[in-house]
Amino acid sequence: MHIFENEITLGNRPILDEYMNSYEYKTSGLSFSSMYMWRNINLFQWDIVGDYMCVTGLSHLELEDGISLPFLFPPLTRTGAYEKESLRETIYRCKEIFEKKGYPFSMRLVPIHMLDIIKEACPEMEFEDDRPNYDYIYLTEDLKNLKGRAYHGKKNHLNYFKKNFEYEYVPMTSDMADDAMKFIAEFNARKVIPAHEMELLKMEERAMDDVFRNLETAGYRAGAILIDGKIEALAVGGKLGKETITEHVEKANINYRGLYPAINNEFCLHIASEARYLNREEDMGIENLRKAKLSYKPVQILEKYIGTFK
Repeated sequence: MHIFENEITLGNRPILDEYMNSYEYKTSGLSFSSMYMWRNINLFQWDIVGDYMCVTGLSHLELEDGISLPFLFPPLTRTGAYEKESLRETIYRCKEIFEKKGYPFSMRLVPIHMLDIIKEACPEMEFEDDRPNYDYIYLTEDLKNLKGRAYHGKKNHLNYFKKNFEYEYVPMTSDMADDAMKFIAEFNARKVIPAHEMELLKMEERAMDDVFRNLETAGYRAGAILIDGKIEALAVGGKLGKETITEHVEKANINYRGLYPAINNEFCLHIASEARYLNREEDMGIENLRKAKLSYKPVQILEKYIGTFK
């Protein structure tokens, strides 16, 4: 699937950052750290179309006859502003490119605060709710302090872990890549899941290997919990706009009670000085994942939409 020719690489990070950082998109997918991490799984590609950067990818949540279809992210502005006529021109040029390549046009992962901008440019577009892709956004201070009755259960699990296990939290560097990959391999080996889910997990594993070896170059924030000198939990995130860090990956050895609350808490403690908010991404429509994300009491559940032409 090739809509555009440019791929997401470390070399073109400066121009991608220029467009992604000029406007507060707030949505987890619109950051370099996210696109670089998942670029091969979702086949992200980009080009400058008119006045905007346009990025395409594959949707794995909605399949057409078992086939993932390409979609367009909301066009990205370099100036921090959107102009109705130029945005309309860009969207229609992208629609033409999609159709010439034999694909139906759709715009996905449109955050609610951009709906009016796109509707003003293209009032003939229709938008539908995209609940599996809603982002969960938290105050970093809430997850750092776990104060109040709402966090009583999390606090209990965290205290149990701290009382019963000796551990060390360390910022991750690319020098730790081999140890991190050993942890990921062991984590995945404990899973009993259908073959197609395991294939996606293996794709994620390959993405993780690349990320761990380029943590500094790609601008990731990452940390790990060591028990007896071995990685037993880790978290990886990246900057999103001026006030937010998106947590892309959070994994822990479930054989240690309270380790998940511990890695989340430690990660937040170490990013609090540069991020007022933590975006923990979407739940993908997975019931248990949705329940887990809600249990941390988000201050906002960021709505997203799918746009098509009438």
